Amino acid sequence: MTTLFYMLLILAPVAIFVTAFAMLRKSRQGRSLKRTAGMNLAVFAVLTVLLSVLCINVFAADDADAAPAAETAQTETAAAEKTDNSKGFGLLAAGLVTGLAGIGGGIAVAAGAPAAIAATAENPKSFGKSIIFVALGESIALYGVVISILILNKV
Repeated sequence: MTTLFYMLLILAPVAIFVTAFAMLRKSRQGRSLKRTAGMNLAVFAVLTVLLSVLCINVFAADDADAAPAAETAQTETAAAEKTDNSKGFGLLAAGLVTGLAGIGGGIAVAAGAPAAIAATAENPKSFGKSIIFVALGESIALYGVVISILILNKV
C-alpha cells in the first residue's frame, strides 16, 4: 500500500503539470481554454481525493502494523481507547482552512488592490481609506491561519 502511495505522490504533480502544459499549448493555438481548464481542475480534484484516501489508509496501516503482540491480546475496549483517528481529519481540516482562506484572501485583494490604486491615483488623499479595504481582504487569510492554529492545538 505504501508503494502505491509513493507512486501516486510522484505521479500527482506530473499529471497536474501535463494538463497545465496542454492548457498552455491550446491557448497558443487560439483554442478555447474552458475545456482544458475543466480537465485540469478535474485531474486536480481526483488526485486530491485519491491522496486523501491513501493518506488515511497508510496511517491506519502503520498504526496496525506497529502494535506489539502484547497489545493485541488486550480487550477491544482498551484498544478502542488508545486509537485516535481524529488526528488525520484535524490535519486535513487545518489544511483546508488555510488553503481556502488563502484563496478567498487572494480573490479579495485581487479585486480591492487595483481599485485602491486607481482611487489613490485620482485623489492622493483617499489612500488611507482605500488601504483599509485591501487590509480587510488580507485579513481573511490571517483569520484562516488563526483558525488552523486553533485546530492544530486541539489535535
